[in-house]
Amino acid sequence: MKIREAAAALGAEICQDEFDNIEVSGAYTSDLLSDVMAHAKDGGALITIQAHKNTVAVATLVNISVIVICNSRPLPEDMLEAAKDEGIAVIRTKENQFTVSGKLWDLFKQ
Repeated sequence: MKIREAAAALGAEICQDEFDNIEVSGAYTSDLLSDVMAHAKDGGALITIQAHKNTVAVATLVNISVIVICNSRPLPEDMLEAAKDEGIAVIRTKENQFTVSGKLWDLFKQ
């Protein structure tokens, strides 16, 4: 499943749209950025409520392709600018992390 397909399936808003629409290889859910650095997989999605520039820095370190911000969190401009510079998609949904994780799990099984 490609990033734009995942966003559409989640009913999520694409907030930073300057990225390569590549395949998403999986997902990792965490709000603890050190945990993301230790366990997230290359090319996956990060599901979190951490909407700030440091989230993009961590996503870059572990080669995350899309950051999914949950609970309709506001997105600071410096986060979106950093994501644009790195080519990382940022999407936002009103759903919580548990719901988004479950939806993506189902989509990856298809």
